[in-house]
Amino acid sequence: CEDCGRSLIGECKLHGPLIRAKDRVIPSRARLTLPHYLTLRVLELRAGNQQILGVFAKRVIQKRTQFGPYVGQLSTKLTRYDESRLVLQVLKDGGKYFLDTPDEDCGNWMMFVRLARNQEEQTLVAYQHCGEVYFTTVKPIEPHTELKVWYAADYAKFMEASAVFIKEESDVCPLPAVTAKEPIEPWICSTCRNAFATFALLESHQCINKDRV
Repeated sequence: CEDCGRSLIGECKLHGPLIRAKDRVIPSRARLTLPHYLTLRVLELRAGNQQILGVFAKRVIQKRTQFGPYVGQLSTKLTRYDESRLVLQVLKDGGKYFLDTPDEDCGNWMMFVRLARNQEEQTLVAYQHCGEVYFTTVKPIEPHTELKVWYAADYAKFMEASAVFIKEESDVCPLPAVTAKEPIEPWICSTCRNAFATFALLESHQCINKDRV
């Protein structure tokens, strides 16, 4: 204690405890790489304060948007396995290696993307290109939608996994039938009057109408 001029085990009984200042918490490397239009959400809190995270869109993300490459450590075996995440491997110098992410400081935000359980919830496809793994959107992603991934057909063969196929979405759809129980309001372009199933499709279409420019 600088006031007493004595060395004490524990707190000074006369002058009390020291005022402790904590260091600022620095986000991990993986969290710092998250694009500004994506956000992490805690989906579940497990034993030991373990957080199950998901990556969500904050604005519309267009189809054919590419993310990557996936950052991880090349390893002959996985040190961290999570049943909700994809297992990724790459071919390097004739050898097959895992992209391992034992902690958040050796990977990027793509390590938080959860796998798609079915065709309906899949928004991303994973594939290998030039020894790197990339994720690309297979359809427009609406705000507040979670990004979920599965293997591309060729990459699924490489990973010895089954492939999930995504139906191609038509840019323009016919006006849906309106029922008394559940009226469906299409998104209609004010210029060309084409109808779209979602706002993302309306926003991304190229409207060319010379008469009404």
